[in-house]
Amino acid sequence: MIILGIDPGTTRIGYALLDKKENIGVDLITYGCLELPNKSQIERLAEISRLISDLIAQYHPEVLAIEKLFFTKNAKTAFSVSEARGVIISRASSSNLNVLEFTPLEVKVATTGYGRAEKKEIQKMICRLLNLEKTPQPDDASDAIAIGLTACYTNQKLIIKP
Repeated sequence: MIILGIDPGTTRIGYALLDKKENIGVDLITYGCLELPNKSQIERLAEISRLISDLIAQYHPEVLAIEKLFFTKNAKTAFSVSEARGVIISRASSSNLNVLEFTPLEVKVATTGYGRAEKKEIQKMICRLLNLEKTPQPDDASDAIAIGLTACYTNQKLIIKP
């Protein structure tokens, strides 16, 4: 089962594609960042829709795992990221993907077993779990991998085909 992990943003979106195999484990297919143009929010949202559609068309995931919005200070940024999340979820839903949302706490617990884990600890576990020699960069991409792994390790509802 192919899982598309997304770390949403307004100027950069981290993505990761993972292949969860029954009784075998998880393979990292690819990861990276979608860099968005320095244009209006409407133009960026249209570009997000196009780029997510391209990823779905190329890799045919069955699941979208996306981070739930969490903010404490900047409401303006939160609204922009919420709009981006809405576009991503809408595109995934219209492509018949099962959409799973995870809080940052859920991602930390799923990947490290500790809810207050630092980013470096999460990245270290990503490397260990996926047998990677170096930490995926930039941070948005490694966050997307962690979100995808959270879907692999915590959601028993996923139907895995052999």
